[in-house]
Amino acid sequence: MATEKEMDLSGEKLAVSDFSLGKTLGTGAFGRVRFVTHKSSGRHYALKTLKKAAIIKMKQVDHIMSEKQILAKLQHPFIVNMFGSFHDPRYIYMVLEYIVGGEFFTHLRKAGRFDNEQSLFYAAQITCIFEYCHELNIVYRDLKPENILINADGYVKLTDFGFAKVIEHRTYTLCGTPEYIAPEVLLNKGHGKPVDWWTLGILIYEMIVGYPPFVDEDPMGIYQKILAGKITFPKIFHKEAKSLVKKLLTPDLGKRFGNLKNGAADIKEHKWFKDLSWDDLLAKKIEAPFKPAVKGATDTSNFDDYPDSDQEPPAVNASQDPFTNW
Repeated sequence: MATEKEMDLSGEKLAVSDFSLGKTLGTGAFGRVRFVTHKSSGRHYALKTLKKAAIIKMKQVDHIMSEKQILAKLQHPFIVNMFGSFHDPRYIYMVLEYIVGGEFFTHLRKAGRFDNEQSLFYAAQITCIFEYCHELNIVYRDLKPENILINADGYVKLTDFGFAKVIEHRTYTLCGTPEYIAPEVLLNKGHGKPVDWWTLGILIYEMIVGYPPFVDEDPMGIYQKILAGKITFPKIFHKEAKSLVKKLLTPDLGKRFGNLKNGAADIKEHKWFKDLSWDDLLAKKIEAPFKPAVKGATDTSNFDDYPDSDQEPPAVNASQDPFTNW
């Protein structure tokens, strides 16, 4: 397998014609991610293609710039690598690591829910990611099953850093997915690193139960439930998992785990994780409880099918292009 150094294209002047375009792996508000093969090296990547005009219209230039800068900074075994970036008059592109196992969300929905051991294995990796990001003052702010990918080895890779932000103290932007939003974000009190630990609590609950703790047909109903803070734990919940989730889903920031003086250590030393070697986890020495069915490096069968888009977005005039230094 190629090393990360060999995969790196950041020193090259790239164009979309350097790649053979394959299946669409996912779509979003500003574009799509496609499986691609770099023609000259034969290596496989995920190419994130975003429409400049749509980003400018929705006033998301800063978010997208921030995503690229943050991804360029990060190097962690459980975070998707960025190997290059380029642009043309219509699009900006990010060349990302291709994660063959597909979306965590798909595997969770297929399974219905995960058992205690599997949930613990994934929660531990997210804990490591947040600990690492927070040391760099980066708050992720958008944890949800759709933003986690699973590699062939069964370990996770966090992707989509569009909402991530370098925050020294606090910020006030409302962002995130309704079921995962922390109370301090809803109350617009200013938020920072503790929001990530709240979302970890939501994810653990969703993995073990099969749905998040605060659900409603209507986002306003979800927000009311989050602020009311009443959580029901089904009998299937392991008692130590329940204890940790309660400590993460604490509206009081002075009591929320991850935000106390020991930081992430309080979570890592919690009884739920007592049999886990954190060093072995980071070194990927622990056998994953589940490995996706993968036929090879070019397999895209773990991703859903998306219709192709035939509509070309308008080109952005060079004099009005905020992405000239992309």
